[in-house]
Amino acid sequence: MIRLARPDEAETLLQIQREAAVSAFAHIFPPDRYPFPDDGVRADWESALADPEIEIYVLEVDGQPGASVAVGYGFLRNLYVLPAHQGGGLGSKLHDHALDRLRGLGFSEAKLWTLEGNHGARRFYERRGWSLNGETREVPFPPNPLDVGYSRAL
Repeated sequence: MIRLARPDEAETLLQIQREAAVSAFAHIFPPDRYPFPDDGVRADWESALADPEIEIYVLEVDGQPGASVAVGYGFLRNLYVLPAHQGGGLGSKLHDHALDRLRGLGFSEAKLWTLEGNHGARRFYERRGWSLNGETREVPFPPNPLDVGYSRAL
């Protein structure tokens, strides 16, 4: 079941992101050198939950949060699936839901950012019609790797 995140779920969203990110990004953010930035990420979720232009969804598995996705300002802002649920289609389901929401909000193009070294996510998005758009930005958390931008027509 996909549902809107509640305003008080910053901690739930943080936990999903932390578990998914620590698993997927250990080669970029070695946890022994770069502990997960709980405070900064929690603040980002609190800000996103309070922003009326951002929609955040939680996908529940057996009544428990298993994945999340957020859209806003023409972006698929993030998509995280707990490692225990990866490979079962939850990411695809949330991806498609996010694109449907962006279309519903009136966008004809969607954008997203993903870590340059996040090869799994890059393959995931490229298989679904996303293309590099030439944009890059520095991630604000040490060791400050690069994000690459993707775009896709809706």
